[in-house]
Amino acid sequence: MSIDIATIRRIARLALSEDEAEKMCGELNEILNFIEQLLEVDVEGIPPMTSVVPTTMKMRQDVVTESNHAEEIVANAPLSERNFFLVPKIPE
Repeated sequence: MSIDIATIRRIARLALSEDEAEKMCGELNEILNFIEQLLEVDVEGIPPMTSVVPTTMKMRQDVVTESNHAEEIVANAPLSERNFFLVPKIPE
């Protein structure tokens, strides 16, 4: 599996110079070659894992607690309206 310079140009559009596109083409091909090497590893019979150290999920008791404290929750907020936090608009 490899990527040619035409594919890099199509992906990058005009964001990269010719030298940067050439460099990226080489780097992406190295990454793809490494992935191909990983695909050759025999993992038959090895269960999927999320950590190299055996762990168990910490669980809390599922108990009914007091609720409906929205006014207390937003009491220390700099700005709130009808029990919602008000935050500045993020320009796009």
